[in-house]
Amino acid sequence: MVPMPELRSSIRASFTLAAILCCFTACASSGESPAGTHELGAARSFFDGHPPIATQDLVNVVVEIPAGTNAKWEVDKTDGALRWEEQDGRPRVVEYLAYPANYGMVPSTLLPSATGGDGDPLDVLLLGHSVLRGTIVQARLIGVLKVKDGGERDDKLVAVSAGSVFEHIESITALDARFPGVTTILETWMTHYKGPGVIESGGFQGPAEANALLRAAIDAFAAANLVVEGALQR
Repeated sequence: MVPMPELRSSIRASFTLAAILCCFTACASSGESPAGTHELGAARSFFDGHPPIATQDLVNVVVEIPAGTNAKWEVDKTDGALRWEEQDGRPRVVEYLAYPANYGMVPSTLLPSATGGDGDPLDVLLLGHSVLRGTIVQARLIGVLKVKDGGERDDKLVAVSAGSVFEHIESITALDARFPGVTTILETWMTHYKGPGVIESGGFQGPAEANALLRAAIDAFAAANLVVEGALQR
């Protein structure tokens, strides 16, 4: 039989460990660092300091929101830093289930407002293990989820990362066959996290459509830069 003093000490240790684990779980779910950092800079701009294409088959993805977290971070186009968005003067936390995939953007791209887009870089839903915020991941495009957010076109590329169970998937069709339910989870989450009726889904399309969208976004970014450079030269 365990002596009473040792039993009390063991119980206290167990409660302390549980409290520490709860603290780490809370930090992970909100996405806030222990120091409360609200900004992440880098030697090169996350917005336009990296090429969109990594290799012939892979694109670069800047991870803004790790899978399994709720803090809404976004690359700032004005200076290329990664910042925690603010809503009503407070850091924004998505009040829904945590992100089911890593969420990020392809650098040096734009979904232009002239074509009904939101004027921001192309968003990406990156399937694989959770990745630290600010990481540049080389990923394969397998499709696109066509969505409208408040009436604006806000398509989401779907990509897979190397070293994950999804790395050999090459299309949405293959994803559905090998991992049934994943596309349903992505679409359900994306169309409900802001509340009913805000985001409308146009369904998934395959890698050909995803790559065509990427090429158009790269061209739009290049065209926007030419306009800015021309204005500066004048």
